[in-house]
Amino acid sequence: MAVHEAELARLPFSIAGKTQESGGTPWRRILRRMSPAISVYFCQVWSNTLFFSWMPLFFLHGYGLNLKESAVFSSGVFLSGVVGDVLGGFLSDRVLKRTGNLKFARQGVIAFSLLGAFVFMIPVMISRDLTVVTLCLSGAFFMLGLTIEPIWAVPMDAASNHAGTASGMLNTGAAIATIISPVVFGAVIDATGNWSLPFVGSLLFLLLGAVMTLKIRPDIGIADGADPLANAVPAPPRFARPER
Repeated sequence: MAVHEAELARLPFSIAGKTQESGGTPWRRILRRMSPAISVYFCQVWSNTLFFSWMPLFFLHGYGLNLKESAVFSSGVFLSGVVGDVLGGFLSDRVLKRTGNLKFARQGVIAFSLLGAFVFMIPVMISRDLTVVTLCLSGAFFMLGLTIEPIWAVPMDAASNHAGTASGMLNTGAAIATIISPVVFGAVIDATGNWSLPFVGSLLFLLLGAVMTLKIRPDIGIADGADPLANAVPAPPRFARPER
């Protein structure tokens, strides 16, 4: 299978097997390019962590269910997140294939998902109907799941030769949210006794994340401000002739 010139330009090794000079890891450029994605993922994981950390207890104490019933309702919510996680990558790839627009394929899916989660979370704040709350939490977790694959594609899109470093930065933002979010949730419940109130912070972060998504530029690389494959038109395949 042929390799295009634009693809060869991205490889850290030449086809002759000699290592090209990389000049080290451009930490500042990577961080500057990844900062919007880190912020968005922080906002997403803030809400995501609430589900993983508190969902069984939410049903147990917030709605007076027993442990078995709480587990059943929680598993339904978690299942919707699994489905969303799988479909997120498929949806982003479909958008990219149909539009050819990498920016829209990532930004569009992420922003749509965060805003969708925001809409589903609103009834959780105002309704006391267990069925309504469960369905809305399932919808919100499904939407949060949709963001996972597109946002994890950003490090490879924007920093292809340093995707490991960029991914580590993205994961650091998520880890910080994972540490802080459940502590704040618990503190709010201890102070107010209201199991729905902590989701107010989640709503604010979802809106903030949707706005910050507009700053994500997966179509621009870190090397010279543009990804060599962003607008490249693949050349016809070339096959080497075997030597006689």
